Amino acid sequence: MTQVFITSAILIVITMTIVWIFSLITKMMSIVDGFWGLGFIGVTLYHFFSGLDMEPRRFLVSYLVTLWGLRLAGHIFYRNHGHAEDPRYAAWRKDWGINTWWISYFKVFLLQAALMFIISLPIQMVMYKSGPFLHLTDWIGVLIWLTGFLFETIADYQLLKFKRKPANKGIVMDKGLWKYSRHPNYFGETCVWWGMFIISIGSSNWYISILAPLLITFLLLKVSGVTLLEKRYDGNDKYAEYKRKTSSFFPLPPKK
Repeated sequence: MTQVFITSAILIVITMTIVWIFSLITKMMSIVDGFWGLGFIGVTLYHFFSGLDMEPRRFLVSYLVTLWGLRLAGHIFYRNHGHAEDPRYAAWRKDWGINTWWISYFKVFLLQAALMFIISLPIQMVMYKSGPFLHLTDWIGVLIWLTGFLFETIADYQLLKFKRKPANKGIVMDKGLWKYSRHPNYFGETCVWWGMFIISIGSSNWYISILAPLLITFLLLKVSGVTLLEKRYDGNDKYAEYKRKTSSFFPLPPKK
């Protein structure tokens, strides 16, 4: 198991270092977001093809991670194409000034590498030793994963389509899944990793994997997700009304 951890850490650091160098060339730190899903795919497929046993759980996780990662990367690259750097990264670039090139490596790329290592723990546990059979927990995990995948895919598409229309500028998106949750895409993302954790229960040392869904849930609810995004709308009366009637995270019927 230690070997899996070390190999995963090395792969992730190498990947993020290459992305960092690319960000220096393009002068766009925000490209790291697009490579987030691809990094998980790289770690997963490396362990899958380097293993001697084609166990069904290893194959299942490899398929799910690849599908999730390609969808996420495709969405982010398409969404960001032709746009300026994300405001978060632009603000950091302004604060760090001429030292941005090296500070960004530690505070953006290596930080994301550490997060990727922890969040990929269910994958690493499955790739280490998962057994020859699938169990009930695997199918429960797949169901939760699929719910999350559909939520974030549909929510991202609905929001992207909404923003593409000039007439919607300044209007709060409260249609589709966004009618039931202010952040249905983040709800979907947490379901994806809780599902992945439940799938890993059939593997050796699965309890370590609980760190992954706990971390992603905390990040999306308290750090880089819900909290950070909603600060942008402080003082916006339209969003305040939307906030009053719509659930923050878990999809619920809107309040009257």
